[in-house]
Amino acid sequence: MKTPLHDVHSGLGASFTDFAGWDMPVRYSSDLAEHRAVREAAGLFDLSHMGEIELSGPQAADALDYALTGKLSAVSVGRARYTMMCNERGGVVDDLVVYRLADERYLVVANAGNAAEVSAELVRRAEGFDTTVTDRSAETALIAVQGPTSASVVGAVSDADLSALKHYASVPTTVGGREVLLARTGYTGEDGFELFVDAADAADVWGVLTEAGASHGIVPCGLACRDTLRLEAGMPLYGNELSADRSPFAANLGRVVRFDKEGDFVGRDALEKQPEPERVLVGLTGAGRRAPRHGYRVLQGDDEVGEITSGALSPTLGHPIAMAYVPASCSEPGTTLSADIRGRLEAVEVVALPFYQRR
Repeated sequence: MKTPLHDVHSGLGASFTDFAGWDMPVRYSSDLAEHRAVREAAGLFDLSHMGEIELSGPQAADALDYALTGKLSAVSVGRARYTMMCNERGGVVDDLVVYRLADERYLVVANAGNAAEVSAELVRRAEGFDTTVTDRSAETALIAVQGPTSASVVGAVSDADLSALKHYASVPTTVGGREVLLARTGYTGEDGFELFVDAADAADVWGVLTEAGASHGIVPCGLACRDTLRLEAGMPLYGNELSADRSPFAANLGRVVRFDKEGDFVGRDALEKQPEPERVLVGLTGAGRRAPRHGYRVLQGDDEVGEITSGALSPTLGHPIAMAYVPASCSEPGTTLSADIRGRLEAVEVVALPFYQRR
């Protein structure tokens, strides 16, 4: 599948990769240059592969409270919440961002690889509630502007009051005469914005942002630098840190599970009865230039104790970083372990996440 911006990316000389069935730009110039642009100025991302599912009606809030782990009925209009959909065993089906657009209208944003399943599950879980579930993924494009100068870029093309737009909040506005839902959120560890726009208007909005950002150092960015940015920020990736076989508690994300909300929700019983996870997610740092990668073994002495979920040589910090699942007994910051990097053991140290925080 191709996003509405595919021709734009081709014209910019992007290299493409298959991601969850989508032909996505992986880089335009170099991974390092694009990564640094987001940390130092601004990056422009096409996220149109993500899923957008709308719930509307008098019981939309109740349906979401039942379908997801969070208390979405408590979210104010104009605000958003990070949450999860779990299965009956308490495993993570997907991690989501849910926007409350009006009293009886919500927008659920799902990861590309899980969008169809999330949409189908929301339809199933909403049965019996007075709400309508509408998958708007095909008609919606999503563009992100991330980095220290992102507010200057977006502020130049929108009349939205960005000083009043909080993190995890959204507001309707226009960009280049096109209607946009502007959200202040992101997946890079930097201040940033995501713009939901009609697919037919995506190229125009991309062009307006590119022109406005020229004086603010904006560059188009691909999935490669998006991955190193989110890893530095300690943000989980579904399929790496999150899966249907692991609960939110194993990933240290128990805060998204709201047992205090009224009524049942899918996975509640399993999550309430779940014992302490055998392995928990930790951050690891190393020395030198050899970084552990997804699937590499983690050892304590001669004993294999875990597995790397994500790893890279950090462009910002200049040393290897990784996330891994290890036993709780090995999870204390300062603990020394080793990673098997292509047959050679390299020392790594457990550290608190995230690896990087913006000033």
